[in-house]
Amino acid sequence: MSFGEPERWPRPFARRTRGQVVAAALCLVLGTGLIGGAVTGAWLADGPEGPGTRHAFAVAGDLWHEVPVDQLFPPTVQGRGAGPGEADRVWTRIAVAPDSGCKGAFDALLTRALAPVGCERLLRATYTDATQSHVTTVGLLFTEADAAGMEALARRFERERLDRRGDLMPLPYAAKDTAAEGFGPGQRASWAISVLTDAPVVVYAVSGWADGRTVDEPQPAEDAMRSGATTAPAQAGLGHEARGLADRFERTLRQRAGTPTERPS
Repeated sequence: MSFGEPERWPRPFARRTRGQVVAAALCLVLGTGLIGGAVTGAWLADGPEGPGTRHAFAVAGDLWHEVPVDQLFPPTVQGRGAGPGEADRVWTRIAVAPDSGCKGAFDALLTRALAPVGCERLLRATYTDATQSHVTTVGLLFTEADAAGMEALARRFERERLDRRGDLMPLPYAAKDTAAEGFGPGQRASWAISVLTDAPVVVYAVSGWADGRTVDEPQPAEDAMRSGATTAPAQAGLGHEARGLADRFERTLRQRAGTPTERPS
């Protein structure tokens, strides 16, 4: 809606009675209320359950085959304030897995937990930090679920704290002839999983050391990032690696889909 210059009344209408002025003011108030109500109704129709959100949900589900790999997984990712003490991070992509289904991509328990939403496509890439001492695999699981299905899975993950269970860690992508070649299941140190409710996507990241050392006590990113945490993953900042990359890919995915709101996952 735009507001132009006020109309100029012709001189024959310049003088009005008090009753005419009151009536005109009343009409203006009523008219403004009707217009405001119509605009508010349009906003509400495009709200959390409206067509705008439904369109963004559908757009997000198609990103895996419509967006070039260098845009979904940029060669370099900036992590301003993403490290311990809000230090900046820069991650460099070292490998991109061929897009695939989910067969063999997760441990059995995580496969079972994700089964209700199905698997349309799985995209993965592995990054290293500026020192090349850490490696982190980022995964984008495009599901077959509708909004209600994603809501149900997100509630279950939150209610049962599935994103913090060590037996539900995602698997890394270990690419040969890269710094992640020795990044296997035993090298997983920290991880983060986000079940989106405004897109049919599960975003995850799992981090470890690039030297292939095994980890006896992996720790979910939220715990490893807590002040005073003394575990090896926490001291190395591997929780920040996993959470920082997962958050940035989640944010980028929403931006590309045009999701109007960011509801908690």
